[in-house]
Order: sequence, then structure tokens, then C-alpha cells
Amino acid sequence: MYHIPVLLPESIEALAIKPDGIYVDCTFGGGGHSRAILDRLDHKGRLYGFDRDKDARENVPHDERFTFVRGNFKHIGNFLRYYGITHVDGIIADLGVSSHHFDEAERGFSYRFDGALDMRMNRNADFTADKLINNYSEDDLADLLYRYGEVRTARRIAAAIVRRRQAAPIRTIAELLEVLKPFCTKGKENKELAPIFQAIRIEVNAEMDALKMMLLQSVDLLSKGGRIAVIAYHSIEDRIVKNFLRSGNFEGTLQKDFYGNVVSPFVNVSKAIVSTADEITANGRARSARLRFAEKS
Repeated sequence: MYHIPVLLPESIEALAIKPDGIYVDCTFGGGGHSRAILDRLDHKGRLYGFDRDKDARENVPHDERFTFVRGNFKHIGNFLRYYGITHVDGIIADLGVSSHHFDEAERGFSYRFDGALDMRMNRNADFTADKLINNYSEDDLADLLYRYGEVRTARRIAAAIVRRRQAAPIRTIAELLEVLKPFCTKGKENKELAPIFQAIRIEVNAEMDALKMMLLQSVDLLSKGGRIAVIAYHSIEDRIVKNFLRSGNFEGTLQKDFYGNVVSPFVNVSKAIVSTADEITANGRARSARLRFAEKS
């Protein structure tokens, strides 16, 4: 399968779907969440599905209520205005990478396969993992590994990458793994490689910037009472979502009016919802998933 949707019943419930409403799936992917939304819409309802990967188009349902938008969800406002939409009743985003991407060797997302250092969600983009690894300064490499992967050996790894590329460019996953091998504990390689590849992928695709831009635009796009639901897979993006839904800013600082009342664009903010043991058994990717949702005030 292209992708197994995580926390599907919980996220659909979180949206409190109105049959005649207008909804946005920011991360269409395999279409799992989109199909579940369409099942709850009547003939007046509309759904817009965003994805920057051209492969996702193959999963588009033949449904006149659905519009596929091949684009980054950071431009959600501009694209919706193009279609004449100014307000929506719900937004959902299942962040991270589809299972399809991890399983396609040539995409370069996984350390399980050899291949070119790519990691682009949009294969028309110019910036690749190859360019990052071979051009970022040692300080910048260390910073992104620590910031997006919380890698404790970030500075040592960055220094090793720079030393290696001075002899010859690092072009493949196998060549990068050779550099990383000395920093991995035997028997824990997968656990220690995952955050390194995660950090590189996040930087290549500017994922945190896209998330922040989408969240900021959601405030104006959502109608009063509209819902936003976001599924995050690591602490960095989950913290961004948590702070923004709670306070309307990314620092999580509560704003108050003249009378001391908390002012926020959202109400009924949920706590993190996690997958059941059964779902984790069926889909290991669900283990780290955290769903949060809120309602436009």
C-alpha cells in the first residue's frame, strides 16, 4: 500500500464533519483520510487534497466533490483562493513521510536501501540531500542534526562528513552510512540512524517552515466552529502544533485581554491522542503518532 492512514477514526471524529462542509486534507498521500472524509460528505460537501509529490495523483478518487492540488500546503491560502474558497470547515494534516516514500529506494528517504541522496518530497525541487551533505558548513550540519534530530553526537558527525567530502563528494546512501557507521552502537543502528535521516529530510523539504505557514493561515481560513486536526510524529513538530493550538503562537505564550481573559484563536484544544496497542501492532509507524485538534473560536 502507498500509505496506511494513522489514527484514522480518531482524526475523522476530531474534525466533527458537517455533511455539506468544505474540508482540506493537507497531506493527501495515499488518500486514506480523504476517502474517510468523502464518506461523510453529502453532494454539497467539498474536499481539497494537497500533495507536492506527483506520485500521489495516482491515488486520487474519481469523485466530483474532490479536487487534487499538487502543491505544498504552506501555500494553502493562495491555492484555495484560486478555487474561490475563502473559508473552510476543517483542515487535517498527517505530517511526515508516506510509507511509499520509505519503500521506494530511489527516493533516498530510507537507510535500508542504497541509492542517490535525494529525500525530496517534490522531485521537481532543486535542493536535495546530496546538496545539503556536500555544501552545508560544519556548523550548519551540526545545528540541523541537533535541532531536528536531537542527535547528541551532532558536532562529531558533522566534522566527519566534512572530512569525508573533502576527499570525494558523498553521493549515495551507502557512502553516507560509511561515515555514520563509527557513531552507531552495534545492535542499535536503526534507532540511531533514524533521527539523523529525519533531520536531513526535514531540512531538505523545509518541513517546519511549511507547518508554521499552514498553521498561521488556518486561523483566517477556518470558519467559526471549524476544526483543525494535526498528526505529528516527533517532538519538534508536535511542540509547534501544541503551542500554536493552545496560544496562537509558536512559543506557547498565552495572551490576555485587558480583563485578564486568555485570548486565543482556538477553543476546545485537545490533549495529545495516541494510537491504541492494536493499531501499533498492525502499523508500526503509528507508535510515535500524536494527534491534536482544536476548534476555531
